[in-house]
Amino acid sequence: MRAFLERKDVIISAKRYGVDALGAMAQGLFASLLTGTILATLGEQLGIEWLVSMGGFAKSVAGPAMAVAIGYALHAAPLVLFSLITVGAAANNLGGAGGPLAVYVVSIIAAECGKLVSKETKVDILVTPLVTIGVGVLLSMWCAPAIGAAASKIGDIIMWSTTKQPFLMGILVSVIVGMALTLPISSAAICAALGLTGLAGGAALAGCCAQMVGFAFMSFKENRWGGLISQGIGTSMLQMGNIVKNPRIWIPPTLVAAITGPLATCVFGLEMNGPAISSGMGTCGLVGQIGVLTGWSDAVAAGTRASITAMDWTGLVLISFVLPAVLTPVIAMFLRRIGWIRPGDLKID
Repeated sequence: MRAFLERKDVIISAKRYGVDALGAMAQGLFASLLTGTILATLGEQLGIEWLVSMGGFAKSVAGPAMAVAIGYALHAAPLVLFSLITVGAAANNLGGAGGPLAVYVVSIIAAECGKLVSKETKVDILVTPLVTIGVGVLLSMWCAPAIGAAASKIGDIIMWSTTKQPFLMGILVSVIVGMALTLPISSAAICAALGLTGLAGGAALAGCCAQMVGFAFMSFKENRWGGLISQGIGTSMLQMGNIVKNPRIWIPPTLVAAITGPLATCVFGLEMNGPAISSGMGTCGLVGQIGVLTGWSDAVAAGTRASITAMDWTGLVLISFVLPAVLTPVIAMFLRRIGWIRPGDLKID
C-alpha cells in the first residue's frame, strides 16, 4: 500500500495539506472572488457597467477556482484537475457562508481519490472523472453543509467576541492572523474559510499589515527598495527562512500587531465588510485596503452609513501603513542594540 500511494503521489502530510493545498486555495480565491470584487468595485465607483459584469463572472466561479488550485497543488493529473471544477462548484454552493472550508476539505479528498484511479484502467477517460466527481459531489451533499455551518459558526463566535471584548480580541486576532500570514500557510484562506469580517476582520487586517509593512521597513537597511516593495505589497513570508535562523526578528512586527489590533477595534472601529479573504491579505496588492473601501461604499449605497469620514481614512492609513512603518523599526533598534538582531539577520536572498 505504501508503495502504491508513493507511486500515485498521495502524500499524507501536514505540509501537503496544511501548507501547499491551503496556500493554493488562497490563490484560487484571489484569481476569482477577490479579483472579481476589485473589478466590480472599480466598475461601481467609476460607473463602468462592463467592469461590474466582469467582476460578477469572476466571483461566480470561486468554488471551481479554489478546487482546481487545490488539485494543482496536489499534483493531480489533467482529468482529475478538470473534474474538480464540478466538485468545487458543488462544495462551495452547498457549504453556504463557510463554502471555502467545505471546498478545501472535499477537494482534497476528491483529488486524492481521483489520483488513485487515474491511468489505472483502459477507460481512464470515463473512470477518473466519474470517481473524482462522484466522490466530490456525494461528499459535498453529505458533509459540505455541516462543514460550512461549523466554519461559519466559529467565525461568528470570533466576530461576536470581538464586539464584546474589542481590546483583548483585537490583540489576539491581530497577532494570530498576522503570524499566520508570515508562516507558510494562508491567512487569507483562513479568514475566507471562517468568514472573518467586521471588527474581527479589521483586527486581522491590522495584524497582517503589521507583519508586511513592519518587516519591509525594519529590514530596509539590508534589502533596500526591492525588499521594501516585495515585502510591503508582496508578502512577509519572504522572511520565514530568517525567522527559522533567528526567531527574535519576529518580535518587533508581532508586538506592533498587538498594538495596532486593539487600536483598530477600540479607537478607530475599523471594520472589514468587504470579502472575508481581504481580512487576511494585509497590504498585498492593497487588497485589504480595497476590501475596507468596498465595505464602506456598499454601506453608503445601502444607506447604513452616511458617508466615509476623515476619521475612517485616518484610521485606515495609520493602521495599515504609518504605525507599522514607524513602530517596528523603533522596536527593532532596541533589539539590535542588545544583540538580539544582528547585521544580516533580515537579509532576503
